[in-house]
Amino acid sequence: MSRKILLVEDDAATADFVATGLSEHGFVVDRADNGRDGLFHVTDGSYDCVILDRMLPGMDGMAVLGAIRAAGIETPVIILSALGAAEDRVKGLEGGSDDYLTKPFAFAELLARVRLLIRHGQGRSAAAPETRLACDDLEMDLLSRKVRRGGQPIELQPREFRLLEFLLRHAEQVVTRTMLLEGVWDYHFDPGTNVIDVHVSRLRKKIDEGQARPLLHTVRGSGYRLGLDG
Repeated sequence: MSRKILLVEDDAATADFVATGLSEHGFVVDRADNGRDGLFHVTDGSYDCVILDRMLPGMDGMAVLGAIRAAGIETPVIILSALGAAEDRVKGLEGGSDDYLTKPFAFAELLARVRLLIRHGQGRSAAAPETRLACDDLEMDLLSRKVRRGGQPIELQPREFRLLEFLLRHAEQVVTRTMLLEGVWDYHFDPGTNVIDVHVSRLRKKIDEGQARPLLHTVRGSGYRLGLDG
């Protein structure tokens, strides 16, 4: 059975070179030349590996990678990029990629890495990816990055979205300030500011104002809880 590869690369010459080489080695290759189309393709879950450029039109590669991993999609991803500094490679790997190869590259090396990732990926769970989080009538689509309550859209800033995602993943649980600092702001210390209070207040206004049933509650002395009272 042929292995299926998604190649997300906007440079036509590079894409032709890689796609031709992979096809000659028995792979089935689908192509996308922008980030949004690449994300659309990868969500069908049929790929054995994704080769992803970082600098893409429409939606950059790191944003695509973040959306893939946020949705729980575990398809192996190798970043193929001209950005080769150590901090770029670290950012790519920490952002959820399984490998990082810089341009220019030898096709033989890319082929070897793709084959290795596919072998490792065979042991991963085949469970359906999580693409939606919800609490009562509050819904978050992790792929489209859209939030609705009672069917009505809610516009959130990126940090508000990340805060709500964290709360939804811990719905009906008490979430402490320390958990929020580490999980949403990547702080491993208390900065001594009211940053959490400000963002929670803004988020509460957006999701609860005008609603008969508030969802975001302050648990005095402990933190916050997302869910219905009682």
